[in-house]
Amino acid sequence: MAKPNPAASIAPLRPPAQVMRLARLGASFPTRLSFMRSLLRRLSCEKAQVSRPVWQIDDQGFGQAVYSVDLGGYTYSLVAFSTPLSDDDRTDRVIAEAWDTTYVLFDGTPTAADLKRLAANAPKQEAGRFSDKELVLCRANKSVRMFQHVVECLAAGHQPSPQQVQDVGYLMRTTAVYGNGKFGIADRARFADRPGMSGPFHAEMLAVWLVRGFTHDLVEHVARTLAPLTFTPLDPGLKRHLGIGNATGLGMAPFLVNHPILLNNWILARETALARVLGLTAMSRVKVARVTKLIDRVTRHLNQWNVADRRQLDRVLVLRQEWSKVAKLVTEEWLSKAHPWTRLVELADSRSVEFQELMVALVLEVNGDLIDDLADGMSASGQGRFNTAMTVGEMRKVLAKHFDWALGIDFAQPDSQRLFWYVSEEKAEPRLGDRYAEAGADIETRLDIARQAQDFANSLDTVPDNVSIAEFLTHHPQHRSIARRAQSASAYPYAELRDNLIAADCMPIDMLRCKLAFFGAAKFDPKSDRWTRITMYQGAPLFGEISGGGGDDWWLPVLAGAG
Repeated sequence: MAKPNPAASIAPLRPPAQVMRLARLGASFPTRLSFMRSLLRRLSCEKAQVSRPVWQIDDQGFGQAVYSVDLGGYTYSLVAFSTPLSDDDRTDRVIAEAWDTTYVLFDGTPTAADLKRLAANAPKQEAGRFSDKELVLCRANKSVRMFQHVVECLAAGHQPSPQQVQDVGYLMRTTAVYGNGKFGIADRARFADRPGMSGPFHAEMLAVWLVRGFTHDLVEHVARTLAPLTFTPLDPGLKRHLGIGNATGLGMAPFLVNHPILLNNWILARETALARVLGLTAMSRVKVARVTKLIDRVTRHLNQWNVADRRQLDRVLVLRQEWSKVAKLVTEEWLSKAHPWTRLVELADSRSVEFQELMVALVLEVNGDLIDDLADGMSASGQGRFNTAMTVGEMRKVLAKHFDWALGIDFAQPDSQRLFWYVSEEKAEPRLGDRYAEAGADIETRLDIARQAQDFANSLDTVPDNVSIAEFLTHHPQHRSIARRAQSASAYPYAELRDNLIAADCMPIDMLRCKLAFFGAAKFDPKSDRWTRITMYQGAPLFGEISGGGGDDWWLPVLAGAG
């Protein structure tokens, strides 16, 4: 992995008050620190080879397969099951009970006995029985029209439409990817200290990358068996652009609130990376050429980013116009002058937040030699130590410094607490309700961090400064959770989403985009303010390209021949 230049200076980090607003987090773009990128970079550095020891798939594409890969001295295997699914049973909802394909990421190489056990359980997903040899549980459904289109084209001896590949972007879409001890599979702690698995969600991202390769093999297998004499394999460029689809809703949003230290470490790594880059005073000729090339790629990527959602479409249209103007300004001569990285970021200051965050991602993309090591520090374990000896007076100062954004909210206004978060019993998914129009506020999930902080501050005002937090909490135990969060704010300044998550104007889609960008997703396709479609691993290297030790150049992919 790359090591930073110790001689490089570091610019000041952007303050949490700027970075941690939902409007900015909801304009996030993937970077080279994103989890898909750091995982594949590790596989590439190790020149990993993916083998397929089992392929028991019939002519219709049903059966089982196993893919194995070595990472960090350990072998991991994706066990895949493809089964018939009627249209009546086809749904992407979490509560579905049947899927086109189901998967397990297995620790090691499965034996015949393991495969028999998994064949009886993996297709059941949550209803199955699993062991600590299973690291990830996953399922995916076909994009039926896209899958059939590719089959028919390859069987007839020609390639699928690049425009259709661009418009859909995947052969299958996951409906859930479970890790960290869910449903009896292995806890993350069992393997988190292994090389290559220490990064956030690396086990899940490895499973999805292997699933993507399986979908490529499956569509070619079905086409080949349909017409072996005329079959042609899928063009590598088109294959590379076919990622794995995913529809993500409110179920992902609470994660950022419930894992504040982890969120801090993600944001801190990115902001530290930016500070390192802005500390550079010049740009090498190689990087000048690279920036110029990437600016052109961004232009083409933006032109291929088309969505139906009016809010996001308006933002994309503004972004295209802004980028076009800056692309004409940023010539090789302009980049060759002093402090080019700072000037690039300053160009964005007067433009949209989407433009600003896109420019941040671009300047990071060019400087892997300086920042890639930061990907190794983005995990977190535990909640930190709670210092109950802290005094009430000290806690007041902490709240005034780190929760000032919450203390000024007027919760007497109905719209400031109109929404409430809860878990639907029927759908088993997080939901948002209207406190004044719907029942259920009595089972509210505590994502109201701003209101909790304000209530906590008001209670502190009734107690002398020299009283310890331990004594305070014996009389006010309802504040224990927010007291712990507040106390850790000094050590973890990027831990809090600095907005009111129960306000009428809260946009949960911003929380989803923030997390998905750290996964490595781009071209967000919102379907409302509460769920979005994405494609994972679009443009990413294929199995054979990883084993060649290359393939890290897939930031903001573009498909040739598509509009």
